[in-house]
Amino acid sequence: MKRLLLPLLLCVFSALAHAELFQVEDIRVDGLQRVSAGTVFSALPVSAGELIDEEGVREATRALFQTGYFDDIHIARDGDVLVIIVTERPAIAEINITGNKAIETEQLLEALHGAGLDEGQIFRQSVLQGMSQELRRQYVSQGRYGADVVAEVSELPRNRVAVTLTIDEGSVAAIKHINIVGNNVFDDDTLIALFDLKTTGLLSFFLNDDKYAREKLSGDLERIESWYLDRGYLKFSIDSTQVSINPDRDTVFITVNVSEGGVYTVNKVELAGELIMTEEQARRLIIMREGLIFSQTLMTTSKELITKRLGTEGYTFAEVEAYPEVNEDDKTAIVTYFVNPGKRAYVRRIEFRGNTKTDDEVLRREMRQLEAASASTELIEHSKVRLERLGHFKEVKVETREVPGTNDQLDVFYTVEEQPSGSVGASLGVAQGSGLILGGNIQEKNFLGTGNAVSFGVNQSKYRTSATVSLNDPYFTKDGVSAGYRFSYVATDYGDFDVAEYTSDSFTTGVSFGYPLSETSRITYGVNVENLSIDVGVFPSLEIVQFLVDNGDNYTTVTGNLNWSRSTLNRGILATRGSSQRAGIEFTVPGMDLDYIKLSYAAQYFKPITKRLTLRLKTDIGYGIGLGDSDRLPFFKNYYGGGFNSVRGYKRNSMGPQDTPFPGFDDPDPFGGNVKAVGSAELIFPVPFMKDNRSVQAVVFFDAGNIFDTECNDFQENCFSPDIGELRYSFGIGGTWISGFGPITVSLASPFNDNEFDEKEVFQFSMGQGF
Repeated sequence: MKRLLLPLLLCVFSALAHAELFQVEDIRVDGLQRVSAGTVFSALPVSAGELIDEEGVREATRALFQTGYFDDIHIARDGDVLVIIVTERPAIAEINITGNKAIETEQLLEALHGAGLDEGQIFRQSVLQGMSQELRRQYVSQGRYGADVVAEVSELPRNRVAVTLTIDEGSVAAIKHINIVGNNVFDDDTLIALFDLKTTGLLSFFLNDDKYAREKLSGDLERIESWYLDRGYLKFSIDSTQVSINPDRDTVFITVNVSEGGVYTVNKVELAGELIMTEEQARRLIIMREGLIFSQTLMTTSKELITKRLGTEGYTFAEVEAYPEVNEDDKTAIVTYFVNPGKRAYVRRIEFRGNTKTDDEVLRREMRQLEAASASTELIEHSKVRLERLGHFKEVKVETREVPGTNDQLDVFYTVEEQPSGSVGASLGVAQGSGLILGGNIQEKNFLGTGNAVSFGVNQSKYRTSATVSLNDPYFTKDGVSAGYRFSYVATDYGDFDVAEYTSDSFTTGVSFGYPLSETSRITYGVNVENLSIDVGVFPSLEIVQFLVDNGDNYTTVTGNLNWSRSTLNRGILATRGSSQRAGIEFTVPGMDLDYIKLSYAAQYFKPITKRLTLRLKTDIGYGIGLGDSDRLPFFKNYYGGGFNSVRGYKRNSMGPQDTPFPGFDDPDPFGGNVKAVGSAELIFPVPFMKDNRSVQAVVFFDAGNIFDTECNDFQENCFSPDIGELRYSFGIGGTWISGFGPITVSLASPFNDNEFDEKEVFQFSMGQGF
């Protein structure tokens, strides 16, 4: 039957094709399975009642093929009915990918989806072949020259197919040799040191720096070019680059051909265009000076400084171009900066997007760029930074758009991605010397979207039981004055805290206010009321007994505190750039049960020294003294040292003066002192095998410090007045990981110059933290 149908169909089609005109009374479509008849009719350029000729048939056929739904199309005539017979392309029922590790399955499926290969879509063999070739190119760009992609198509019932991609990724080819040809001024070692790509070495197994990648090589070539251009070689060029592989496709050889040219000096610096500012002001922003060897970095930096200054003045769309004009005769160049400021722009509207929970007002009060004011790129960016420092958002993006129909107005859009700002649950941690830490807490840093922080927590450990309630309003007033309220109860057994034998119960309530002095500094002042009771152990020290005889064992004090702080850190946790300082004073109000004053200063400084290494310097200094009838600082306000945030490698709280036990009773315990001096230097480096080092930090450290006392008695052991010769030192390696259970910190330290009273502890750790 099929053998007879095809010739008959061809005859009918031939007759139709040679007909001059044919009036279509009806249209019938045969062969449809999934595609609807409406899709066919909407694509057809002819409808019932119209005339069709030979050209119309060809046009209808082309239109149907262009839909991409059909493998074959025949058009015939049955009386006055136009018959369209189609063969549909199969649909993709499933896509299976196997063998891939270097590229995630989700990424591959997303690429296939973008090319039109997706479950439920029409299958096209040409697209599949093109995608297979593209995947091979992707693997080649990663240095996997032996990678292969095999595509198989299996037919399924109801005109469907299953597509299976079997991937053999192969191994990344290792770099055997890097050769630079044409360099005479700088030797191979100097230039190859600029490469991120390296030949195979001892650490290559961990660093993977010997694995070829096209993107890395492009970056290395740019670094070589910048190296020469920053040293005056204006005519430097990379003539060619050859990357060859051995027959086994596992070894790569890289050859770079360069032409160095000569060194050019700057003969003159010129300004052109409309400067807006005075020429003297503009020239102060140019660090490319006459007589200097030409440097592309200096030229680009000068251009950016001028652009930034214009943006700060409101010329947001300013354009500054810089180009050197070379004189080959005397090897000099004239550098010209052309300034096109455009019109001063004004901000019409500031909008916030993505803040489904946080009130607009919480974001708007952080704005330093105001609506209806002259647009400033500096203020727009600084407003973004302030939003990021709130801690309510995972990410903040800013975009400026010209207002349609104007050339001097723009709208600013801040798009935020909110993150959970509250927690309700239990905490569990382990700290060396503290044992198991159990607790429960409720914390909300963005209470009901107002930006206020509310918290309540209870914690229990080996030596301490505590409960805390606090509230902080960062905008108690509209100009940024903050207000904080806090109530706490703390019961501490210092005998289990590795210090003198006594326990204390403390009830404290307080209020504090913070006033911003600038964008990076703040002054905070507050008042606390504390009731403290002391209970001595079975074998109290002579110092504690004497203090209790003179002052009693229950005290109510009102203390004031005043703190100044300044921070330019790039992050609140595990920072890598910037600095912070804090200076404070705590003092009792005259007429209290106890009178004392404590001074403190803490600072840290981060300085990137290479792309991967950062130097951190920090110090923590404290001094306290008794006032009025109190001849010394109360012993329970003493400073202690040793362990984390002090001198690692020495047991926590073990440094400095020890108490004086009754003769024949127990051994002396750490007693603390009224002077603390601690400092450290750390070299921060990335953790191998970690893609994201923002939550992990490894350091090599050198610590120094001790606890001193200005009023040592004749019987105290290990008690010294402040003396640089009595500082204790240690060095080692450590790390911190901000995990879901809280920060986990470890250190392996080697103390030195310790004496017979110092307690060493080489390995120290802490997991989790109290609320």
